[in-house]
Amino acid sequence: MAPRHAICVLTVVAALAAATPAVGQRLSLAERVTLIENQLNAQNQGAGQANLELQNRVVQLTAEVKELRNEVDMLRHEIEQLRQRQRDQYVDLDSRLTRLEGGTPAEAGSAAGSGAGAAAPATPSAPATPAREPAREPAPATAAEPTDPEAAEAAYKTALDTLVERFEPAASARLFHQFIDDYPDSPLIANAWYWLGESYYVTQNYELGLEAFQSLLSQHPGSRKEADALLKLAYCQIALDRAADGEASLREVMSRFPGTDAAAKAESRLRELAAGR
Repeated sequence: MAPRHAICVLTVVAALAAATPAVGQRLSLAERVTLIENQLNAQNQGAGQANLELQNRVVQLTAEVKELRNEVDMLRHEIEQLRQRQRDQYVDLDSRLTRLEGGTPAEAGSAAGSGAGAAAPATPSAPATPAREPAREPAPATAAEPTDPEAAEAAYKTALDTLVERFEPAASARLFHQFIDDYPDSPLIANAWYWLGESYYVTQNYELGLEAFQSLLSQHPGSRKEADALLKLAYCQIALDRAADGEASLREVMSRFPGTDAAAKAESRLRELAAGR
């Protein structure tokens, strides 16, 4: 019995010894599978994080593009508003330009004649000097030009288009100066003085603009542009820190030209000045 029992024990031990490497191999394989799975999970997590970051970046870029588009739209709108203001300010509506260039030249001419002896205010500025040289007395010396209404009208329209259509105020100022020199007896001379003042006003050359409007008011009282010239003269005075003079001119516009567009603008500007104080 004893030898048989010993043999059984040895057999069990041998079986256990033989089974041990197989269990060790199975555990090693399981560990490797677990490791691979962990690596795959890590890669998947990394890819998921990268995808999430990419999506966030796309969303961010989309929002930035939308914001830029909104800014572009706002800038376009502001530019269009500025253009519209320029059109409103310098074209002075179709009815006014129609009256200026073709409506009733005889009335404008008589208005110009009524201020023939008036002298323009003195000026220290060189650009405005040539425009005042043609006093009314020596005008007949330039015989041919003032008697050619078609040439005068063409020169005037060229200067006006340079300001209104192409918006080149420096060039238009030179052309209006030339028109005033060449056609001092034209029925459009008062209008030329006004648009000369506008050419200076839009470039913030308020001193020369003021002088041009003063020339119109002193040399051509009763012209169709008198109310607008007095209004813009007030604007120039305000821009030159002469607020008291500017307010007085605005009130003069309202008292002398009630019910006109110039009077309405003068009243609005006075309210703005009062609110600013």
